[in-house]
Amino acid sequence: MNKPWLALACLLAFTAYTVWSMTIASQSLLMFGLELASRPDTLQVLIDLYLMALLACVWMYRDARRKGRSAYSVVPYWALTALFVSLGPLLYLVVEGFARRRA
Repeated sequence: MNKPWLALACLLAFTAYTVWSMTIASQSLLMFGLELASRPDTLQVLIDLYLMALLACVWMYRDARRKGRSAYSVVPYWALTALFVSLGPLLYLVVEGFARRRA
């Protein structure tokens, strides 16, 4: 991404919303996920979301390897993706976008 500002704005907004929603939530993130998986209609959305997350993880891995970095360099992004789906790829776009601007 040549202009990481949009990704940064999305990352900050989504992170702030995630923190806010988790502070007022009446259940844990794990319980919320289990509740989503308990019905076929919401399970379909959950499966769709994590398929996209898996595709993002593959893309981050391939991008890092293409740039000559170790597969371990994307593990923190994968962890964020596993927990919060969008945060991992957004952070990766921001970090890579600003790193490219410095190079």
